[in-house]
Amino acid sequence: MGHGDGRGRVVSRPDADDTGTRILHVDMDAFYAAVEVLDDPTLRGLPLIIGAPDGRSVVSSASYEARRYGVRAAMPVSQALRLCPTARIVPPHFHRYQEVSRQVMAIFESFTPLVEPLSVDEAFLDVQGVRRLWGSPARIADLIRTRVLDEVGITCSVGVAATKHVAKMASTVAKPDGMLVVPAPATLDFLAPRPVRAMWGVGPKAAEALEARGIRTIRDVRESSREMLDRAVGPALSARLTQLALGEDPRAVDTERVEKSIGHEETFDQDILDRTFLRAELLRLADRVAARLRRADWETATVSIKIRFDDFRTVNRSQTLSEPTAVGQRIGEAAQGLFEQIDRRDPVRLVGVRAENLRPAGGAGLGLWDDDEDWRKVEGAVDEAVARFGSATISRARHIGRGAAQHPKAHGVN
Repeated sequence: MGHGDGRGRVVSRPDADDTGTRILHVDMDAFYAAVEVLDDPTLRGLPLIIGAPDGRSVVSSASYEARRYGVRAAMPVSQALRLCPTARIVPPHFHRYQEVSRQVMAIFESFTPLVEPLSVDEAFLDVQGVRRLWGSPARIADLIRTRVLDEVGITCSVGVAATKHVAKMASTVAKPDGMLVVPAPATLDFLAPRPVRAMWGVGPKAAEALEARGIRTIRDVRESSREMLDRAVGPALSARLTQLALGEDPRAVDTERVEKSIGHEETFDQDILDRTFLRAELLRLADRVAARLRRADWETATVSIKIRFDDFRTVNRSQTLSEPTAVGQRIGEAAQGLFEQIDRRDPVRLVGVRAENLRPAGGAGLGLWDDDEDWRKVEGAVDEAVARFGSATISRARHIGRGAAQHPKAHGVN
């Protein structure tokens, strides 16, 4: 498997055997850094860290030159600079990344209507139905790579396979600026030596549980008993991993994929111990999440929070609501309740609120009475005021006059 910095890269020839394939996974290479280099060519070849220039922020992305020093996304910038002291810090320009992403996605859609974006910089494509027009899947992948480079000016890596899971793994192995084709008959051989951590959906905790039992590769997953896998990761994930290890993945490219969650989080300039202040911040973030839900005409059935302490340990908690909502007060109360369940009382450096399990607003209808009617009216009035005068003109009274030393650096996350 690739190391995330270009080492261990494996690629195929454009005329590679693509028997039985139909799925492409296209992934931009170090996308944020690549866009910054596109806009400022003097940055080319330099180790770049995309993030805020202060030591309290985290790395949004890094160029391959920086990754070779061990710099990774979500790492504290201060730690990244210790690993790579010569790195250039570049502040992120998210509006620009969205703009370039739209250019890239338009290229994908010019080849096939079956495009499933996973994020701003990656997507699945089903090219089975356009082979007569464009050629084999490997040929289409090569054409896409050429057009993205020629028309946008950045590189991408493509995995070509029979299933989404294998295509995604293949694109990772091919990075950067490569293409790897896994013909259907070679699927099991391709998967066998890959580490379990490379499997789509296996997080650090699941990987540790598997490795503790000697299950380190996908071949090990195939050769392990279901009882052992069940004990390691639970029956649901065990069944899924068994299927993926056998090269089976029935998921189709979903062109109607909707946003899975909406969230906001903030990193404080100073670690915060004041729990009253932290509760107020959770409510403020909940208001922002709710406003985005209402603009998108969504409701949330699940509220989750993220709390990161001064030692960087992160705690996540979630709660399923009795009724879906887009009311900030209700989301905030759930977030505050989850916060109170955390026993640890150490200083906090980051808090976040996220709405998950989204569904169209009003899908279940309102009952005989609406417990949130008053808050719904208040927040509707706030939405109207913000639309007319801007978001800086109105806020809850409890949020006014916060000290500058405690003012957070807030940022939205999708």
